[in-house]
Amino acid sequence: MTGAAPSLTDAQRLDWLRLIRSENVGPRTFRQLVNHYGGAGAALSALPDLARRGGASRAIKVLPLDDARREFEIAQRHGVRFVALGEKHYPVRLQAIDDAPPLLAVRGQQSTLELPMVAIVGSRNASAAGIRFAERIARDLGQAGFATVSGLARGIDAAAHRATLATGTVAVLAGGQDRIYPPEHTDLLAALLEHGAAISEMPMGWEPRARDFPRRNRLISGLSLGVVIVEAAVRSGSLITARMALEQGREVFAVPGSPLDPRVEGTNGLLKQGANLTTEATDVISVLQPIMGSPLNELPGLPMAEPDLLSPADGEPDNNVRVRVVSLLGPTPVSIDELIRLSGTSPALVWMALLELDIAGRLTRQPGGLVAMIAPEE
Repeated sequence: MTGAAPSLTDAQRLDWLRLIRSENVGPRTFRQLVNHYGGAGAALSALPDLARRGGASRAIKVLPLDDARREFEIAQRHGVRFVALGEKHYPVRLQAIDDAPPLLAVRGQQSTLELPMVAIVGSRNASAAGIRFAERIARDLGQAGFATVSGLARGIDAAAHRATLATGTVAVLAGGQDRIYPPEHTDLLAALLEHGAAISEMPMGWEPRARDFPRRNRLISGLSLGVVIVEAAVRSGSLITARMALEQGREVFAVPGSPLDPRVEGTNGLLKQGANLTTEATDVISVLQPIMGSPLNELPGLPMAEPDLLSPADGEPDNNVRVRVVSLLGPTPVSIDELIRLSGTSPALVWMALLELDIAGRLTRQPGGLVAMIAPEE
């Protein structure tokens, strides 16, 4: 990144928090709103009208300013700071993924987030051998100058964290910074904060739910140069992390295991699909060293997702454009490029029509630039 990284004012940071905490606003939608309106404050003012134009059945819920201030106060009491996308201390590799959180709640040592990182994840119901291997490879990677990243879960995650307490490890939380899961790892988190860090995109006070863990997994892979999978069953959440790593252009490493052990069936499957065979830390380091030497693409200082596609001068789509876009959408995901081609209208107007549907809660966005309509509730 060239030039000095921008820094938000306190008022802007509150606006960012209100916008990302508002109904139907996710990371991709946040970027489009800020891109179009030039700031989170203006986007907040536009949300009710956008939802109306998109066909929302009720008024959209916008986070009140007092609630945002309260979350900031709670965060400060827990030693948590909010780092914005594009700011100096935002993890550079995480910033490069297309659904990077606009605001990260960060606790612990900022310097750890500036180290090259390797994720180590695997079974919660890990074998003694799996735990021993996770500890060994994590320790060796730590001594080689890498920080480890994991999800603070039982089993492999906890083993990787414990082995690198002295060299630096990063815990990615599925809930708020004050809602640690599992609860018995509260002491482990406190210990890792001395030389490491914990991050979350979830609100303070948020109790993690089942669907929050895949969302967290994209951050684990997004922070990292590569992901090491240790003991993953066929339906393991670690395989979700591996898939997300591939989508993000990260390296995937898999530790082989006995074909008789169901805990490694998924890991052995990754090897059949071309994952890097891993039996020691040097297998990881030899693949990652060339990547560390190549710079990332230029990253935007502000969260612009589709530069030059949306600007206030483009205006709003009329009802004919809206009807045309809606008629082309259905439950089957379709690419936005295809929508633009089939609609016969400008990219900017198609993007705006999709943004209206998104804010109205009628659209779902998927990786690869795909969108689909959400079936109405009966």
